[in-house]
Amino acid sequence: MRKPRIAITVGANTPEQSVARYLAAVERAGGDPVPIRPGDRPSLAEFDGLLLSGGGDINPARYGQEPDPHTTGIDDARDELEFSLAKAALIRDIPVLAICRGFQVLNVVCDGSLVQHVEGHALMDGGQHEIDITPGTRLASALGTSGSVLVNTRHHQAVRETERAETLVVAAVSPDGLIEALESPRHRWVVGVQCHPERVEEVDPRFAALFEAFVAAAAEHPR
Repeated sequence: MRKPRIAITVGANTPEQSVARYLAAVERAGGDPVPIRPGDRPSLAEFDGLLLSGGGDINPARYGQEPDPHTTGIDDARDELEFSLAKAALIRDIPVLAICRGFQVLNVVCDGSLVQHVEGHALMDGGQHEIDITPGTRLASALGTSGSVLVNTRHHQAVRETERAETLVVAAVSPDGLIEALESPRHRWVVGVQCHPERVEEVDPRFAALFEAFVAAAAEHPR
C-alpha cells in the first residue's frame, strides 16, 4: 500500500534535531514525510497532506499590524512559502496539520489575526500546562478524549476569541482563555494545535494519535 506523502514546511534555519522530530512523528504514523524549505518550489499535486511546523513569528503586516517589540524571527521567505501552500491546501481540500507557528499561520490565512505577545507561555525548558479539549471536535476524536490534557508551553504569540478567524472553530482552550486548537469545519481534515505534539516526551502520550489521524486522512486523499 502506498504511504501518504506529507509535505512538512520548515525554516531555512530550523535546527535539524527539530526537523527530525517532525519527520519521526509522521513516519511513526505511517506517512512518508518530505521537508520543504524556503526556496523550494513544491507542487501540492505531489503530496497527500501538509504539515505546517513551528518556528519564528509571522510578519505582522500579514494581519495588518505593526511589529511589537517582542516580535522576533520574522522570515518573509518562509511566510511566503507557508501562506502559499496553506491557501493551496485549503482550496484543494488536502489534509492539514498545523503546529504552533503553523497554527498561527492557519488562523491568519483564514483572515484571523494574532496577539503578538503573551506572558508565561514561552517556557523553553519544558514547561507544561493543561488545555481543555472541546467535545465533538476532530481533535477530541483523534485523541479519544475531551476535557483536560497536558501539553507543552513553547509560544509567546497567541489567538484569543477576538483574533480567531470566523471560518475556524475552537477545539481547545487554555485555563487563561487562549485558544489552543482550531479546526475548519468546511474542510475534510484541517486541525491546528498551539502546542508541539512532536515533542512526545512533553505532551500527553495520546497526541501520537493526532499524527495517526492526520496521516489516515491523507491516505484517503485522491492524488
